[in-house]
Amino acid sequence: MSTRVAVILAGGLGTRMRHEAAGAVVSAEQAAVADRGLKAMIPVGRPFLDYVMSNLADAGVDRICLVVSPDHALIECRYRVDVVPTRFSLEFAVQAVPRGTAAAVLAARDVVGAAPFLVVNSDNLYPPAALLALAEIDGMGLTGYTREALIRDSNIEAERVARYAILWADAGGWLTRIVEKPDPAIAAAPGALVSMNSWRFGPAIFEACQAITPSSRGELEIQDAVAFAMTRLGQRFRVLPFAGGVLDLSHRGDIAEVARRVRGIECRL
Repeated sequence: MSTRVAVILAGGLGTRMRHEAAGAVVSAEQAAVADRGLKAMIPVGRPFLDYVMSNLADAGVDRICLVVSPDHALIECRYRVDVVPTRFSLEFAVQAVPRGTAAAVLAARDVVGAAPFLVVNSDNLYPPAALLALAEIDGMGLTGYTREALIRDSNIEAERVARYAILWADAGGWLTRIVEKPDPAIAAAPGALVSMNSWRFGPAIFEACQAITPSSRGELEIQDAVAFAMTRLGQRFRVLPFAGGVLDLSHRGDIAEVARRVRGIECRL
């Protein structure tokens, strides 16, 4: 089996995690990490990122690139000194300025080269079965989560799920449309699937990431790069429907429930 590569996006500012302190039940250690915006390193028994990487390894990934901010000493110390992974090789790519998900993916180009690779968020814990299915396709694609299962099996309330990107596929299973921040009517449309930002890309995505302009939020969005790759580069993206949950660690209010849900999960690096 050829090497399976994954890119984990861990270079964001963590703005919500830093500022949303009211009412959240967290330990002093968790609060100290959250104050720095390092969502992936918040301890939930062990750093959340440990679980993210363990699930990728369970899906057969044997090479991981962490896209990090310039201030990444805590992450590097964890995986260069405290716990050295043996199930996969680990490399770092620095995202100098947090300019959006497409910019983060582009930051990994020199590490992954021409190899196909998965992309996942550092603050989401995806089921190994969903990651494995994505890793085994040919070409580019993404996982589309059914809204009902995502609400039922995750720690994410319906109101938050309704704000996530929605996607549609044609009868052959190919992506036809993706809408970021949909209005409620679109979010509830029959046949719509939810994107949790888990992708399989090839090198063509780098050309797309370089070509797009900032969105209305002032960021380079991966959804815009995907749309460019489809319309201008002739690329197709396979949609893999999945009925299951994803743990989300975006807010301080998520910490206690995520810690409860990962308790007892075997985590091997």
